[in-house]
Amino acid sequence: MPIKFYNPTSAGRRAGSVLDYKAVLTKTEPEKSLTVGKRRAHGRNHHGVITAKHRGGGEKRLYRFIDFKRQKDGVDATVKAIEYDPNRSVHIALIQYTDGEKAYILAPNGIKVGQVIVSGPDAPPESATRCR
Repeated sequence: MPIKFYNPTSAGRRAGSVLDYKAVLTKTEPEKSLTVGKRRAHGRNHHGVITAKHRGGGEKRLYRFIDFKRQKDGVDATVKAIEYDPNRSVHIALIQYTDGEKAYILAPNGIKVGQVIVSGPDAPPESATRCR
């Protein structure tokens, strides 16, 4: 993954560097059928009263449904895209099974668009998403 270096505009920025995640991403808009609007409390309780100060604002987020269980054992899936997820610190991969169903999974390190993956106890170890 490429590294982005900051220009030394101040003493704290002189040695600053971060991973350039945009070089990895292949799609900017999420799959509409796998998202839902996320409600935020903004520091308010169930009566609407502010109970935690300084928690307002923020960017609107869509929650992406992640298939954590991967119960389609032995069914091949093709990686369609690597996407950014604002709700977690890991990228997510949009996969499409051979029967046409789409799902999001947490993207393992080294996964690429077009790669065929399979889950289950009989999955080969080189498949990045072996379960159990």
